[in-house]
Amino acid sequence: MTAWVEACATEDIDEEDVIRFDHGSSTYAIYRSAEDEFFATAGLCTHEKVHLADGFVIDNIIECPKHNGRFDYTTGQAKGAPVCVNLKTFPVKIESGKVFIEVE
Repeated sequence: MTAWVEACATEDIDEEDVIRFDHGSSTYAIYRSAEDEFFATAGLCTHEKVHLADGFVIDNIIECPKHNGRFDYTTGQAKGAPVCVNLKTFPVKIESGKVFIEVE
């Protein structure tokens, strides 16, 4: 069963940045693109389980802070070694200045 969960306010994330959001036993990464769009992925790198919110965002790429693995946060696609497993992505909606993600 899925549910929409409020993750943060839109103003909590700067353009081309990421924040961490914890819900239940899961960690998510919430992104704001340079085009003012919002995205959500699993919050831990698929390589070493490091929090992606501590990483570096440029364009539509999140770079893991530990081994510099990169993912396209809009699709979850792994973009090269050492990461080879894609990130799970989650639907996002904006309502009244709040960012909601659909979680399981």
